[in-house]
Amino acid sequence: MPARERQAQFAPGDEASGRERVEHAAYRLFSRRGVRGVGVDTVISEARVAKMTLYRNFASKDDLVLAFLMRREELWTRGWLCAESTRRGSTPRERLLAIFDIFDEWFRDPEFEGCAFVTTMLEFTERSSPVRQASVAHLAEVRGYVRGLAAEAGVADPDAFSRQWHLLMNGSIIAAAEGDADAAVRARDLALLLLRCHGI
Repeated sequence: MPARERQAQFAPGDEASGRERVEHAAYRLFSRRGVRGVGVDTVISEARVAKMTLYRNFASKDDLVLAFLMRREELWTRGWLCAESTRRGSTPRERLLAIFDIFDEWFRDPEFEGCAFVTTMLEFTERSSPVRQASVAHLAEVRGYVRGLAAEAGVADPDAFSRQWHLLMNGSIIAAAEGDADAAVRARDLALLLLRCHGI
């Protein structure tokens, strides 16, 4: 999600509660620097709250990370990606392709920060970690949106299609992080081939 849109949707006012201030600070910091690279003290300083305020609302850093991932899904997955592709396309095919048009704008944003779900998943290598499991679940939600569009379009195996489409999405995000400004355009070209293969 472009930084300007994220800030507009999630910026606590002067009367924000301590929890809201902590969540906002964590969201901004974790999105930009990753979870492992940001300590609790940095979040507290950024939020301008007492340490007690953070721990009164979040028992551990992991709990704060889980709240961040939930907020990311609300803002990035539902509030931006799904909503914007739905707005731009009137058919499942148009909505699927719109994802890469949206990504193209996102990748060209000077503050492009990559996919927080993928980044967090890779930072937590222990498969039993609740944070890793939550990251995987949030990625599955993104894939679920694509699967729904595929089913609506009449694809014979919507799950297989959604996994193929998600590979293009994730690959383009990684390529953009490497510095390929045209990653979404390239991914869209491959997406058109995939649509043809599935008769869409």
